[in-house]
Amino acid sequence: MPLTGHCLCKAVTYTADVDAPLVTGYDHCDDCQRQTGSTYSLVAVVPKDKLTINGPVKTWTGTAASGNKVDRLFCSECGSPIAHDPSAAPEIIVLKAGTLDTEIKKNLKPDTEIWTAGKLPFCQEHLAKPFKFMPE
Repeated sequence: MPLTGHCLCKAVTYTADVDAPLVTGYDHCDDCQRQTGSTYSLVAVVPKDKLTINGPVKTWTGTAASGNKVDRLFCSECGSPIAHDPSAAPEIIVLKAGTLDTEIKKNLKPDTEIWTAGKLPFCQEHLAKPFKFMPE
């Protein structure tokens, strides 16, 4: 069953032709905190060649704390973040898991934390596979 989702206004929809994400986790980097306005971003990593996005997407390219470029995709209508596309890992794309369809995101089981170097001190939960930066 593919992973499907959409932005807040439903102008952007997507389908990832996979049964499950490669990785589901919490991204604590400062950029994700700022983009989501929260303490971290729940992310679902999928192969880039398995993802189809439809609708009015804008891209903003920034430089991550690692020094690598990251394209951040968002709906040009409502501004919902859809994904980020790290140049350091061209074979994958990182979906903002909050945009997955409700029944899909209810069944997610985060198992990884990345960029724990940016984890805010009051976030106490620890998962089995934390990485101080991106997986080494």
